[in-house]
Amino acid sequence: MKKTIFVLLACCGMLHAQTNKHEIKWNVLNTITLASVEVGYEYFLDKSQSVGVELLLNDSFNMSWNRQAKDFKTNSIQLSYNFYTGKSDDASGLVITPIAKFRFGTYQETDSSVEVDMDSFILGIGMGYKWNMSDKFTFGPYGMIGRNFSEEVRETFDNPVEFNVGFGVGYRF
Repeated sequence: MKKTIFVLLACCGMLHAQTNKHEIKWNVLNTITLASVEVGYEYFLDKSQSVGVELLLNDSFNMSWNRQAKDFKTNSIQLSYNFYTGKSDDASGLVITPIAKFRFGTYQETDSSVEVDMDSFILGIGMGYKWNMSDKFTFGPYGMIGRNFSEEVRETFDNPVEFNVGFGVGYRF
């Protein structure tokens, strides 16, 4: 009887330890509003933190405020470290995210204007909220603010600060 109880407890412990450690995600809001595709992957280190990487296709400076998104020929890769502050142990709740972003590409306002080299390094922080449904599906809003370290980009747009908002949906496995 003791062996049976021990085996059952050990199995339950192994099942609990094998929770979902991966998440793929997509920023639905920016795809709809800006024609920018942002897809990502998160690897969970434990129940309250993860590391992530995102690919941003057709990434524009500051969500192309006062600019045409079609004038940007830029893509980015973003690395993040995510802290989940929720009380449950399913990596949900308030999320705080330091980020490092690398953008590459060009911007040209008109065919006759000078082409701007958008290659840049951005450091920033993000915050959002993530709901976890059935430990499989996730969704929630977020926003980020970052500092662009490219002199040419800062001079072109008269602002070294970048903003990004989104509404992400994800799947954990």
